[in-house]
Amino acid sequence: MPPVKILPVIMSGGSGTRLWPLSTEARPKQFHELGADRPMIVETARRLSGSHGGVEFLAPVIVANAAHEDLVQSQLAEGGVRPAAIVLEPAGRNTAATAALAAMIAQEVDPHAYVLLAPADHVVTKPAAFMAAIRAAASIVAERIVTFGITPTGPETGYGYILQGEELQPGVHAIVAFKEKPDLPEAERYLREGGYSWNSGVFLFAPAMLLEEFSIGAADIRDGAAEALRGAARSNAFIHLDAPAFTRVRSEAIDRAVMEKTSRGAVVPCDIGWADIGSWAEFWRLSARDGQGNAVQGPAILLDCANSLVRTDGVQVSVIGAEDLIVVASGNSVLIMPRSRAQEVKKVIPGKE
Repeated sequence: MPPVKILPVIMSGGSGTRLWPLSTEARPKQFHELGADRPMIVETARRLSGSHGGVEFLAPVIVANAAHEDLVQSQLAEGGVRPAAIVLEPAGRNTAATAALAAMIAQEVDPHAYVLLAPADHVVTKPAAFMAAIRAAASIVAERIVTFGITPTGPETGYGYILQGEELQPGVHAIVAFKEKPDLPEAERYLREGGYSWNSGVFLFAPAMLLEEFSIGAADIRDGAAEALRGAARSNAFIHLDAPAFTRVRSEAIDRAVMEKTSRGAVVPCDIGWADIGSWAEFWRLSARDGQGNAVQGPAILLDCANSLVRTDGVQVSVIGAEDLIVVASGNSVLIMPRSRAQEVKKVIPGKE
């Protein structure tokens, strides 16, 4: 039996706000080494490559902000990644437009390939388990648009949830409902009841099926993306989308535009060592820590400190008598805050409202 061909389409968007001051608009987190010794975009592309027990990955397609063209090109080249195409968006229009573009470009690259749509800035520490989940999804992808649900490790309020239903194939379930980010009591209830997983934002689909499902409630997004692709300027691997057409496209997440409306969705619950690293508190949780619970990177001295993150890319940092603190020094900027307020970073970024 021939292998299932999968085209990875890697979404390299993001505004660089949640991990400021390391991550910025000019260099968001996917261009930094977080959770690996290579930039996250390179790590993601390398993870989704080669042949794995009946699954064959094609050269990836990268969808990125046009402002990051040089970064994408240089980091992929340094990482030994040769993409099939680099699609440059003149403005961010969320994941529905990106998914539509992914489906259309996949039809150009290989009409027989399925698309694995994945963010560039996620951590996966159990790649073998991820490949097993992809193989399970591949067993039903001709009939369903499949998303990957992450087995919860706690009552997390920063993620959306998916409620699974009947098993359609081994390891693959129908989707009962998507749930918005819950408050803590609701998240605790999800864990007690079981059958819920975190929404990873990773999808496997047949391009023609996804484009057809846009007709339910988001045909305008699909058609606007198609217009921007038709008018694109192409040079070697680069596809510069038509700016006037693309900026007219409605901004919407693929979850709302398609997945919450389609009857052809499915979810593969999995434990793949996944993390979004959506805050410095999450980065602390995932980091190696000393006996006092401190995670330290760079030239730093801690005295009588506990459960704190101190990260510096150059300047010497010294901290005395602190608990549950985050200190990040990068370039000319320093951030200091309690871990419990890590989601408030964007409120103090210079130039941001």
